[in-house]
Amino acid sequence: MNQGKKKFLKTALKVLITLGGLGYVFSKVPLTEALAQWTPAALPWLLLIFALTVVLMAIQANRWRGLLLDEGKKVPFKTFYSYIALGYFFNNLLPSGFGGDAVKTIAFGKRFGNTANSVAAIVISRVMGLLAMFLSFFIALPFVAAKYDIPAGYVATVSAVALIAVLVIFAGLFSDKVKLPAKLTAKIPFLLKLQDAFCVYRGHKKEFLLSGLDSVWLQIVTIIIHWAYLKAMGVDVDIAIITVFTTIMVTFTMLPISINGIGVRENVQVSLYTGLLGIPAEVVLASTLFSYLPLLFQAAQGAIAFAMLKGKDSFEK
Repeated sequence: MNQGKKKFLKTALKVLITLGGLGYVFSKVPLTEALAQWTPAALPWLLLIFALTVVLMAIQANRWRGLLLDEGKKVPFKTFYSYIALGYFFNNLLPSGFGGDAVKTIAFGKRFGNTANSVAAIVISRVMGLLAMFLSFFIALPFVAAKYDIPAGYVATVSAVALIAVLVIFAGLFSDKVKLPAKLTAKIPFLLKLQDAFCVYRGHKKEFLLSGLDSVWLQIVTIIIHWAYLKAMGVDVDIAIITVFTTIMVTFTMLPISINGIGVRENVQVSLYTGLLGIPAEVVLASTLFSYLPLLFQAAQGAIAFAMLKGKDSFEK
């Protein structure tokens, strides 16, 4: 089977899982019942969420800029913010939660001439964010597990992905210790540049640790946003529970089995909040659907950034 057919079948499977997931959850909870939970009382919470979304994107931009070391200081902060927004724009167009990272990183690298460093910084940023999320999960887990019987499969999946994240960090930092096959590097010389870009952080511990601190702040803002989703529907849930449940949801939506986690997100949320806490399914689904609004807000910012950057050399090369 050629690559084209494999890619088509993979995408088709994702579409089927996405549609199947949505079909299943809406068969249990009609969409009209979920949307009926959206009341004018949710508007102030939505405005708060939009404001926190801007803060979240600013932290991401600052983390990326810091990981580019001296090169990052030469580029205005607003430029990093624009490329972060651009990533969200393409994340909503491409059938993967990581497609936007590729677009913004390559575009930024072409424009400023440091693609390898840009790729390394984004990968480190992503993984550091995951490590902060998993750290908060394991801190909150004992408190939540003492009250609720969390399915072992959920905890096992989060633990496995957390281990992979740790291994990726160490593999990146010490990638120069591995000699790549000459045939491979001759075919893809960019890999050697990428190795150098990753291992440079061993000599910049301060910047590396600061990226970790940014990731912690990012996780705090993320948890507050998810708390606000439920508050917008008139439900108050303990922060520890939101921390654990959000990590489980994010972990499963990262798995490459559906289109941007759609269909999986809704079912996992209902499984957790309704199955374990007894919150009405229509309320949980309403809050989950509410979470797509800030994604559209981010994508709208990205569309503006794309229009502004389209004439730049990052999109001409």
